[in-house]
Amino acid sequence: MDSCLPIEMANNLRFRYMDQKKKKMVKFLKTNKAVIVLQGRYAGRKAVIVRTFDDGTRERPYAHCLVAGIKKYPSKVIKKDSAKKTAKKSRVKAFVKVVNYQHLMPTRYTLDVDLKDAVSPDVLQSKDKKVTALKETKKRFEERFKSGKNRWFFTKLRF
Repeated sequence: MDSCLPIEMANNLRFRYMDQKKKKMVKFLKTNKAVIVLQGRYAGRKAVIVRTFDDGTRERPYAHCLVAGIKKYPSKVIKKDSAKKTAKKSRVKAFVKVVNYQHLMPTRYTLDVDLKDAVSPDVLQSKDKKVTALKETKKRFEERFKSGKNRWFFTKLRF
Protein backbone atom coordinates (compact mmCIF):
# COMPACT_ATOMS: atom_id res chain seq x y z
CA MET A 1 0.00 0.00 0.00
CA ASP A 2 2.87 2.36 0.73
CA SER A 3 4.42 1.63 -2.67
CA CYS A 4 1.21 2.77 -4.38
CA LEU A 5 1.27 6.20 -2.79
CA PRO A 6 4.26 7.64 -4.68
CA ILE A 7 2.77 6.57 -8.05
CA GLU A 8 -0.51 8.35 -7.29
CA MET A 9 1.41 11.43 -6.21
CA ALA A 10 3.45 11.32 -9.41
CA ASN A 11 0.27 11.08 -11.50
CA ASN A 12 -1.29 14.02 -9.66
CA LEU A 13 1.83 16.11 -10.17
CA ARG A 14 1.92 15.24 -13.85
CA PHE A 15 -1.71 16.29 -14.39
CA ARG A 16 -1.18 19.48 -12.44
CA TYR A 17 1.83 20.25 -14.63
CA MET A 18 -0.22 19.62 -17.78
CA ASP A 19 -2.94 21.99 -16.59
CA GLN A 20 -0.35 24.71 -16.10
CA LYS A 21 1.04 24.17 -19.60
CA LYS A 22 -2.36 24.41 -21.32
CA LYS A 23 -2.51 27.98 -22.53
CA LYS A 24 -4.22 29.71 -25.40
CA MET A 25 -2.33 30.23 -28.62
CA VAL A 26 -0.74 33.61 -29.07
CA LYS A 27 -2.54 35.98 -31.42
CA PHE A 28 0.10 37.28 -33.80
CA LEU A 29 -2.18 38.53 -36.58
CA LYS A 30 -2.90 41.92 -35.06
CA THR A 31 -3.88 45.33 -36.36
CA ASN A 32 -1.18 47.14 -38.41
CA LYS A 33 0.67 43.88 -39.16
CA ALA A 34 2.00 43.73 -42.72
CA VAL A 35 0.92 40.57 -44.52
CA ILE A 36 1.14 39.07 -48.00
CA VAL A 37 -2.04 37.83 -49.66
CA LEU A 38 -1.53 34.29 -50.95
CA GLN A 39 -4.76 33.48 -52.81
CA GLY A 40 -7.13 35.19 -55.20
CA ARG A 41 -6.99 38.30 -57.32
CA TYR A 42 -4.47 40.06 -55.09
CA ALA A 43 -2.14 37.09 -54.57
CA GLY A 44 1.41 38.29 -53.98
CA ARG A 45 0.29 41.76 -52.92
CA LYS A 46 1.26 43.33 -49.63
CA ALA A 47 -1.45 44.44 -47.25
CA VAL A 48 -2.01 45.73 -43.72
CA ILE A 49 -4.46 44.21 -41.26
CA VAL A 50 -7.09 46.79 -40.31
CA ARG A 51 -9.32 44.62 -38.12
CA THR A 52 -9.33 40.96 -37.08
CA PHE A 53 -12.20 38.55 -36.47
CA ASP A 54 -10.60 35.58 -34.67
CA ASP A 55 -13.88 33.80 -33.91
CA GLY A 56 -15.56 34.59 -37.20
CA THR A 57 -18.99 36.12 -37.78
CA ARG A 58 -22.40 34.76 -38.74
CA GLU A 59 -21.76 35.36 -42.46
CA ARG A 60 -18.15 34.12 -42.30
CA PRO A 61 -17.86 31.40 -39.63
CA TYR A 62 -14.06 31.22 -39.87
CA ALA A 63 -11.17 33.36 -38.67
CA HIS A 64 -10.70 36.28 -41.06
CA CYS A 65 -9.60 39.88 -41.16
CA LEU A 66 -10.19 43.11 -43.01
CA VAL A 67 -7.09 44.17 -44.93
CA ALA A 68 -6.10 47.22 -46.94
CA GLY A 69 -3.33 46.68 -49.44
CA ILE A 70 -1.53 47.89 -52.53
CA LYS A 71 -3.06 46.97 -55.87
CA LYS A 72 -0.48 48.91 -57.93
CA TYR A 73 2.94 49.72 -56.51
CA PRO A 74 4.72 53.04 -57.11
CA SER A 75 7.34 53.04 -59.87
CA LYS A 76 11.03 53.75 -59.42
CA VAL A 77 11.81 57.47 -59.34
CA ILE A 78 15.10 58.72 -60.77
CA LYS A 79 16.83 62.07 -60.35
CA LYS A 80 16.33 63.35 -63.90
CA ASP A 81 12.52 62.89 -63.81
CA SER A 82 10.45 66.06 -63.87
CA ALA A 83 8.22 66.95 -60.92
CA LYS A 84 5.15 65.93 -62.92
CA LYS A 85 6.65 62.55 -63.81
CA THR A 86 7.81 61.99 -60.22
CA ALA A 87 4.28 62.68 -58.96
CA LYS A 88 2.87 60.21 -61.48
CA LYS A 89 5.40 57.52 -60.56
CA SER A 90 4.69 58.00 -56.85
CA ARG A 91 1.02 57.05 -57.20
CA VAL A 92 -0.36 54.06 -55.36
CA LYS A 93 -3.55 52.09 -56.04
CA ALA A 94 -5.17 50.48 -53.02
CA PHE A 95 -7.60 47.65 -52.32
CA VAL A 96 -9.78 46.76 -49.34
CA LYS A 97 -10.81 43.17 -48.78
CA VAL A 98 -11.93 40.62 -46.19
CA VAL A 99 -9.51 37.67 -46.24
CA ASN A 100 -9.41 34.28 -44.53
CA TYR A 101 -6.41 33.85 -42.20
CA GLN A 102 -5.39 30.79 -44.24
CA HIS A 103 -4.79 33.00 -47.27
CA LEU A 104 -2.39 35.39 -45.53
CA MET A 105 1.31 35.13 -44.84
CA PRO A 106 2.38 37.34 -41.92
CA THR A 107 5.65 39.26 -42.12
CA ARG A 108 7.87 40.64 -39.40
CA TYR A 109 6.91 44.19 -40.33
CA THR A 110 4.26 46.48 -38.87
CA LEU A 111 2.92 49.67 -40.42
CA ASP A 112 1.91 52.66 -38.33
CA VAL A 113 -0.87 53.70 -40.69
CA ASP A 114 -4.14 54.46 -38.94
CA LEU A 115 -6.83 53.10 -41.24
CA LYS A 116 -9.44 52.14 -38.63
CA ASP A 117 -11.50 55.30 -39.13
CA ALA A 118 -11.25 55.12 -42.94
CA VAL A 119 -11.91 51.40 -43.44
CA SER A 120 -14.52 49.36 -41.58
CA PRO A 121 -16.39 46.11 -42.33
CA ASP A 122 -19.62 47.93 -43.26
CA VAL A 123 -17.72 49.90 -45.94
CA LEU A 124 -17.79 46.84 -48.19
CA GLN A 125 -21.62 46.75 -48.20
CA SER A 126 -22.15 49.66 -50.61
CA LYS A 127 -20.20 50.79 -53.65
CA ASP A 128 -20.01 54.52 -52.82
CA LYS A 129 -18.74 53.87 -49.27
CA LYS A 130 -16.09 51.54 -50.66
CA VAL A 131 -14.95 54.15 -53.20
CA THR A 132 -14.51 56.80 -50.48
CA ALA A 133 -12.65 54.27 -48.29
CA LEU A 134 -10.34 53.38 -51.17
CA LYS A 135 -9.58 57.07 -51.83
CA GLU A 136 -8.76 57.65 -48.17
CA THR A 137 -6.59 54.52 -48.04
CA LYS A 138 -4.78 55.58 -51.22
CA LYS A 139 -4.13 59.03 -49.74
CA ARG A 140 -2.69 57.61 -46.52
CA PHE A 141 -0.51 55.08 -48.34
CA GLU A 142 0.87 57.81 -50.63
CA GLU A 143 1.66 60.03 -47.62
CA ARG A 144 3.50 57.12 -46.04
CA PHE A 145 5.42 56.43 -49.26
CA LYS A 146 6.44 60.07 -49.70
CA SER A 147 7.66 60.28 -46.11
CA GLY A 148 10.14 57.50 -46.93
CA LYS A 149 9.07 55.22 -44.09
CA ASN A 150 8.32 51.51 -44.51
CA ARG A 151 10.16 51.33 -47.82
CA TRP A 152 9.86 47.53 -47.93
CA PHE A 153 6.07 47.72 -47.98
CA PHE A 154 6.01 49.82 -51.14
CA THR A 155 8.32 47.61 -53.21
CA LYS A 156 6.89 44.97 -55.51
CA LEU A 157 7.35 41.42 -54.30
CA ARG A 158 9.59 39.55 -56.73
CA PHE A 159 8.89 35.83 -57.03
